[in-house]
Amino acid sequence: MTAATTITARNNRATHTEGRSPEELRELVSHWGAELELAPAEDIIEWAVATFGERFCITSSMGDAVLADLASKVAPGVDVVFLDTGYHFVETIGTRDAVEATMPVNLLTITPVQSVAEQDAQYGKDLYKTDPDLCCALRKVQPLQQSLASYDAWATGLRRAETHNRVIAPVIGWDAKKQKVKVSPIARWSDEQVERYIAENGVLVNPLVYDGYPSIGCWPCTRRVAPGDDPRSGRWAGTHKTECGIHS
Repeated sequence: MTAATTITARNNRATHTEGRSPEELRELVSHWGAELELAPAEDIIEWAVATFGERFCITSSMGDAVLADLASKVAPGVDVVFLDTGYHFVETIGTRDAVEATMPVNLLTITPVQSVAEQDAQYGKDLYKTDPDLCCALRKVQPLQQSLASYDAWATGLRRAETHNRVIAPVIGWDAKKQKVKVSPIARWSDEQVERYIAENGVLVNPLVYDGYPSIGCWPCTRRVAPGDDPRSGRWAGTHKTECGIHS
């Protein structure tokens, strides 16, 4: 997609250059959360784009491009934020590159303040082994917080079917830590709905998904999952850790 195409597409979106106050944002959540709870994913994204304009983005870990596909159809040129932790599988980076090359989105790659080598020098080699929570905080949570500074709301691919910790994830919620509106357009989707959408729309999928990795994170902390096992059991295998902290 050329720069000219991006500008044209983004000019079709509502423009809200000034951010709303936390009070205004919380009021939007209070009013629209229940209203949109049972709405189709496309309608939820359309509401977010109309409400927040260029102060709305989506995030993607590049396990698949379902959310990016949905958002790009509603708002071509939408910002897609990808956190490059420095520990991604090459297949994940390849999926990101394919999304950027083939979809009408404005892909933004965000990196941590420190490189992996700099982090190793300060905290010791392989922090993901010695303190995985700190590693996630430095390479995921903090970069996301900083990257969302110019947005009032962001959309995630969070789904209630993924883990027990996510069964109450609201479609339109308030993230008190980030002081942002958190939109989860496909929160109610089942695994079958995701698979059907991918098949019917030819959506890009990280090839690791078909190689035993139904939930994909950083390569040092992700393992293959046996058929029939919990899809997220391969994340931080052998530890009590279940989330990186982005959704907590």
